[in-house]
Amino acid sequence: MRRPTLSNDFSWSKSRHEKFSECLRAYYLYYYRSWGGWEADAPKDVRELYVLKKLANRFSWAGSVVHEAIKDVLLDWRAGRAVDPAVVETRARKLMQDDFRHSRGKAYWTQKYRKQFTGLVEHEYGDVVPDDAWKQNWETVRSALAWFFTSRWPQVARGMKPEQWLEVDAGFDFAHFTLDGVKVFAIPDFAFVDADGTTVVVDWKTGKARDGYDEQVLGYALYVSQRYRVPVEKVRASLVYLNEGKEQDVMVDPAAMDSFRRHFEGSVAKMRALLKDPVTNTPLDASAFPPTEALTACARCVFRRPCGREAAAAQAQQQVA
Repeated sequence: MRRPTLSNDFSWSKSRHEKFSECLRAYYLYYYRSWGGWEADAPKDVRELYVLKKLANRFSWAGSVVHEAIKDVLLDWRAGRAVDPAVVETRARKLMQDDFRHSRGKAYWTQKYRKQFTGLVEHEYGDVVPDDAWKQNWETVRSALAWFFTSRWPQVARGMKPEQWLEVDAGFDFAHFTLDGVKVFAIPDFAFVDADGTTVVVDWKTGKARDGYDEQVLGYALYVSQRYRVPVEKVRASLVYLNEGKEQDVMVDPAAMDSFRRHFEGSVAKMRALLKDPVTNTPLDASAFPPTEALTACARCVFRRPCGREAAAAQAQQQVA
């Protein structure tokens, strides 16, 4: 059977907004020029862009390993299965070792691998990363998992009744809602109904607090409000910083939601202004998406080679070092 033809429909997410804000050229390559790169007959340049867009950096990789581990743990607890923290840690370490070998050999160009990981941008461009930095990456994962198991969350999860569980990292293909006719992707790491009947959305973080996180969980609040038909003001949102052992409640009130809506509307308007045809989500010519002048952003970018910024990115890295 022929697979149905996919269409590149316009959508919005926190990560899309961030890429648009940081570099228009990277945004264009990621959301438009790389489209269709998964096809066997895709042009070589499109295929290259598609593979590159799937690469992670070592920091986001560490975060994704933590998220996957906690997701599996929560699903085990929901099913009533026992969990051994030592086994979880060992599994995470083995996973990272396998990931590292796969990426270091650049096997992501020719081999299919696990869905959540393809490779690392540091390996693709031969970035100089000291061994201590790679070890610190593992320590980030280990310490985040260690704190999670000593926090209040195991007791919360194991004490919940089946009907209290809503979602555990439902995945990109599932978790979205519609706002002003736009599909908005929002994937809470954990959503449940508390003992007092309050709907709660949780986002695990392995890094430090930064701008945009509040808006991210406000989007989660809107998502669960729509999906489970709960008044949004009745939703509680929480950011949990695993490596700092800190939890932050985010206000979900009319003022916060008005702020989120203004942010969303402004972001969507700017994105649509660069479309030749908003109905078909057809972008303007590539010249409408110039690369950023901030070379520090290029130093982190997966598209530095096709963008012609590889040498500039390397220089920026040396200056930072």
